[in-house]
Amino acid sequence: MKLQLWRNATLLLNIDGISILVDPMLGEKGSMGKMPMTESELLNPLVDLPFSREELKKKLEGIDAVAVTHLHPDHWDADAVELLDKNIPVICSEVIADHIAEQGFTNILIVNDHLQWKNIEISTTKGQHGTGEIGEKMGIVNGFVFKKDNQSVYIAGDTIWYDEVAAEIAQHKPKHIIVAGGAATFSVGDPIIMTSEDIAKVCEYAPESTVWVTHLEAVSHCKEDRNFIQKKIIEKGLGNQCLLLKDGEEVILK
Repeated sequence: MKLQLWRNATLLLNIDGISILVDPMLGEKGSMGKMPMTESELLNPLVDLPFSREELKKKLEGIDAVAVTHLHPDHWDADAVELLDKNIPVICSEVIADHIAEQGFTNILIVNDHLQWKNIEISTTKGQHGTGEIGEKMGIVNGFVFKKDNQSVYIAGDTIWYDEVAAEIAQHKPKHIIVAGGAATFSVGDPIIMTSEDIAKVCEYAPESTVWVTHLEAVSHCKEDRNFIQKKIIEKGLGNQCLLLKDGEEVILK
């Protein structure tokens, strides 16, 4: 398996030569505008993709499928809808399948719990996108586990640390766990994705797994940047287990 972070939660996962694009936010810097329910005047995304628009279009020609955890625009934006081939397989939960179909996509692979596709075992996982009233407003989110032979990666998606994340780790025993860090927070309520403390809990609960952190420095409601999280991880002695990906970085998942 190979993994490349494009930006925010947008990942290119390559499994035995099959390329799956996860949560594509493909718009140019600033194309989403201001983040609602915040006081920030910054335009999102805060950074461009780590390659040109021409390179992006070439990369999209080599994609075999897209996987979407939920429909918030920093995971599935207007540019993704416009640029992606409408016949490409779209892997998603039943909750969002109709909406994606209404956008013109014709090859939707619904994963209610488990799906076998091209010899890849795909499972959906539960997530909690915040707490209280804010958590309810954020709606239903999920993650994915991808398994092939003895390799496995759990993409947790936009979730805080809570009992169900622990349960998914216990069930699937993934070699690699990808979490959304950054402690994104609105003007009211608690963080809606993982804080550095949450990330440390993932590491401590899954000491045999390598934990990769994404969702950093790309949207304006995130409160913790790479330097902050790296410092906290090192303070807890987790620097060898927990790794922060840079935009454009590609790694081999061993």
